[in-house]
Formats: sequence, structure tokens, C-alpha cells
Amino acid sequence: MSTPPPRPAAHHRAADPLTMEVVELIGDVVARFYADYEEAAATHALTGPQARLLSLLALEPLPMRKLAQRLKCEPSNVTGIVDRLEARGLAERRPDRADRRVKLAAATEEGLRVARELREGLRFAREPLAGLSAAERASLRDLLRRMLGA
Repeated sequence: MSTPPPRPAAHHRAADPLTMEVVELIGDVVARFYADYEEAAATHALTGPQARLLSLLALEPLPMRKLAQRLKCEPSNVTGIVDRLEARGLAERRPDRADRRVKLAAATEEGLRVARELREGLRFAREPLAGLSAAERASLRDLLRRMLGA
């Protein structure tokens, strides 16, 4: 009779009920945020991915590879999204001054305006967060940063 192989040591404990409730609430927050984002995007005839990409470009011009990493999608998807934003005059491609072989995607003036309106159109930021005091929002921000290891 052979002996079964040893079981690997458990590296995690079962989560306690409070932790599980927090995880579920985070999931609900994320789902609500994405739903609001999709709704705000639709008011500008944009898809959710187009709106998220435009919001990233409003912060700084980025190479396609970095956009794909930030959006967690394939570079070919990013190319298509940038093509559609470019066709609407919301984004443009320009050479990277540091490396002329690299093309950066950047928001145009119109793209910056739309990205600002998208941010302002998020009900989630206005309603539930606005119901928290400044101290509570700062505390939530600090806890989220700590969770993300920032």
C-alpha cells in the first residue's frame, strides 16, 4: 500500500466573516463605479473602455504598451480604441521626444474637455462619497492606499 503524497502546507487561513463582508462591499463599490462610468461614457457616445483610456490620456500622453498594461488588455485592443478616439478628434498619436520610434497617444484639447466632463459626471463621486465628511474621505483614502501598498 502506497502512502499518499504529503499535502502542501496551507498558506492562507479562512477569512473571517468581517473580512468577507468587506471584500463583498469592495466588489459592490467597484461594480457601482463601473456602472456609473459606463453611464457617464454613454452621455458622450463613448464605450467604457474608450472613456477609461481617454481618462488616462488626460493625465499624460502614454505609449500604447503602457496603456495596454494600465487597462489590462491586449495592445491590439488599445490600438483600436485609440483609432476610434482619434477619428472623433479626442486623441492623437505623436512621436515620443525621448524615442522617436515610439508613438504616444495623447488627449487633444477636446479630449481633455470630455475627460473632465466624464469625471464630473460620475454620480458615484457626487452621491455616496459626498455624504462622507472630509475627515472620513481622507481616512478612506488612506486605508485604500494602505491596502494597495502605495
